[in-house]
Amino acid sequence: MDWLYFTEAETAALLLSIKVALWCTVISLIPGVATGWLLARKDFPGKPLLDSLVHLPLVLPPVVPGYLLLVLLGSQGIIGQWLQQQFGISLAFNWKGAVIASALMAFPLMVRAVRLAIMQIDARLETAASTLGASKLRVFLSITLPLAAPGILTGLILAFSRSLGEFGATITFVGNIEGETRTLPLAIYTYTQVPGGDAQAMKLVVLSVLLALAALFISDALERRAARHLASSSHD
Repeated sequence: MDWLYFTEAETAALLLSIKVALWCTVISLIPGVATGWLLARKDFPGKPLLDSLVHLPLVLPPVVPGYLLLVLLGSQGIIGQWLQQQFGISLAFNWKGAVIASALMAFPLMVRAVRLAIMQIDARLETAASTLGASKLRVFLSITLPLAAPGILTGLILAFSRSLGEFGATITFVGNIEGETRTLPLAIYTYTQVPGGDAQAMKLVVLSVLLALAALFISDALERRAARHLASSSHD
């Protein structure tokens, strides 16, 4: 088998996986940073509940979030039916739904990385800036956000990598439709279910491993670069 040759179906699965993963990181960025900051810096009633809900997808079987998405956002779901009737938006059984499913499963990793990064920032720096007259927004944008940049980058890469490997919630919510929702994990599953598909499955497994390793390598490189930049800025 020529390992450098990809069929049209394999190429479509690869490109769709990258597309879904990129959109997943984009829509996770602002909510992830906001939630991570909230859990790291604020105490409020219900904080343990919010923390538990955010991290719930990490411990649930992936088909459970997928089924809940289908119930809520499916064509007959409470929210999905309203979106379809009012705006003509359909999320079930298309790539947009795959993005939602991947983002839901990757969101806890994004929040966890941001939260840990912000908790490591000396809160006295933020307090000092506030006492000097800086608004809360300016403190966040000029101090908190730059110092938490390595953690945010790590969270984005983790979300991207998690999205590339998402299977259970995706297949439950949007199915396994070639060219529409069949990402790399679903393509691998499909090839393992057909006679003679082991070679194609192994090729995609190797590709998935290489993509994950590349994402982790880039994450480490960006984190180190951001840390060096912050260290040099603090000495200036």
